[in-house]
Amino acid sequence: MVVNAVSAAGGRAILILAQAGSFVPAASATLGLCDRLFSRVGASDNLARGRSTFMVEMVETAAILAQATENSFVILDEVGRGTSTYDGLAIAWAVVEAVHDINKCRCLFATHYHELTRLAERLDSLSLHHVRAREWKGDLVLLHELATGPADRSYGLAVARLAGLSPAVVGRAKDVLKRLEAGRAATGGLAAGLDDLPLFAAAAAIEQAAPDPLREAIAEVDADVLTPREALDLVYRLKGLLADGS
Repeated sequence: MVVNAVSAAGGRAILILAQAGSFVPAASATLGLCDRLFSRVGASDNLARGRSTFMVEMVETAAILAQATENSFVILDEVGRGTSTYDGLAIAWAVVEAVHDINKCRCLFATHYHELTRLAERLDSLSLHHVRAREWKGDLVLLHELATGPADRSYGLAVARLAGLSPAVVGRAKDVLKRLEAGRAATGGLAAGLDDLPLFAAAAAIEQAAPDPLREAIAEVDADVLTPREALDLVYRLKGLLADGS
């Protein structure tokens, strides 16, 4: 699994070309066969079905997590960006852990949530890569080189300037950014406290370990052999368990 900027379209093309026996646009490539290719890329709403951009993103991500096997290849691009910062980071964090711990498939995960790089310290099969870029005399220069490790910084303001935002807007954004970064440094950032959070598998095990007396009692019942009196006693017993649980 790879976290950080990668070309999702390029990844799909190379995989399909390689599996079809064609040449790939690379000096060399080693790719095992996959049973299915999944990709969650782009942002678009579905007005006909009453779905927002984020809903479409979540529906597609849910389908991938439900269907991908260990032999699948998954490409996820900017999961969680369609909602609030905290919600999006939390969802992206959980999706990375689910792919790693449950699906266990090969995955390219592109994200600008730098906080996700912490997962590389805890997930054995996760590696970090980024596409190199530099600022030269106020201009953004894309080097088209893939490097190991997380990106050292974001180039959002440089991209905004390159896209044509006015100097006044970019300058104001720079002032806001400085205040936000100062606040993040003081509080520990968005991911403060996540170092103590158990991994996905551990959290799932804790949830599964909690017994449910009401569910267990119902599972033991053979409804076909109950007498009216036994059925009434069972109702009172279940009501008692429900009261104890509340």
